[in-house]
Amino acid sequence: MSSSRKIRVIVAKPGLDGHDRGAKVVARALRDAGMEVIYTGLRQTPEMIVRAAIDESADVIGLSILSGAHMALFPRIMELLKKEGADDILVVAGGIIPEDDVPELKRVGIAEVFGPGTPLSEIVEYIKTHVKV
Repeated sequence: MSSSRKIRVIVAKPGLDGHDRGAKVVARALRDAGMEVIYTGLRQTPEMIVRAAIDESADVIGLSILSGAHMALFPRIMELLKKEGADDILVVAGGIIPEDDVPELKRVGIAEVFGPGTPLSEIVEYIKTHVKV
């Protein structure tokens, strides 16, 4: 990366899911790769996530979910980003997301979905490739 600025990433857990080990592992990998990472903590609403991303001038939002509510929460986040004029923020997702749901999530604007077992290096490289700072 030839930029003088670090890629800023919000890692968020939308909804009522209380498991965040994977999100924390990904957050640490992104930090270790030289990105600035803000972890918002558990049980965030779409509004809270979008507000944090705008307030922190995030380049990327990384959503982690295990609860099965991704088809309700992720489109709402994308809708709010568009409403706020922040739909240029790259949004990626991970967690337990059925393959059948991935095309619809991409249709609403989720750039990529990383399932369980995805190598951390793959996530890091995807973000570095798709974010220009």
